[in-house]
Amino acid sequence: MSVSMRLSRGGSKKRPYYRIVVANSRSPRDGSYLEQIGTYNPLLAKDDANRVKLTEDRARYWLGVGAQPTDRVARMLDKAGIKERAATSNPHKGEPGKKAKDRAEERAAKLAEAEEARNAAAEEAAAAPAEDEVVAEAPNEEPVAEVSSEDAPSDAEPAAPAKAAAPSDADEARAQEAAIDEAVAEGTVSEEVNEATPNSDAGDAPSDAEGESAQAPAEG
Repeated sequence: MSVSMRLSRGGSKKRPYYRIVVANSRSPRDGSYLEQIGTYNPLLAKDDANRVKLTEDRARYWLGVGAQPTDRVARMLDKAGIKERAATSNPHKGEPGKKAKDRAEERAAKLAEAEEARNAAAEEAAAAPAEDEVVAEAPNEEPVAEVSSEDAPSDAEPAAPAKAAAPSDADEARAQEAAIDEAVAEGTVSEEVNEATPNSDAGDAPSDAEGESAQAPAEG
């Protein structure tokens, strides 16, 4: 039978209390044991004398018959001066387990995806203002419509109307000649009047001098 020196847990929840026992290595941790050789109270300070209590002679007996202490009990025996504990080297001490590594990898993958999403959103946000500027500049390329006189500001002074040119004597004479020619053509005025009218110095017609009307007498 393989015999070990180990801790057997007692006490209540969050208030552990251990017994240092000698038991069959195949028996449960808190099961039956062969002999109790001490106690261990982790709630006490490390420098407290009651933290670890050992029965030295019984510990030496069981070590003499081949009992193998666990690492924690071996530390207690070494501190009590019963059995020297050889220094051990654990290169993987503090290294996380497989599940912890898997969780760390998943967390790193999620962080990488979130970083890529943020970078994509930043690129889209940086490209959006450039498109807005192109759309905003398009209307400015159209020609500016000319402002008509009607759209001019009302407070502007209206332009003064151009004065009509005064008719000259030559223009009046030509207009009078044209009117007489039309009357002659229609037969309402005789040619003698037409010949006397252009030259105002020719004097009045004989009929005018005698006070007779140049118009033909009305019939009946």
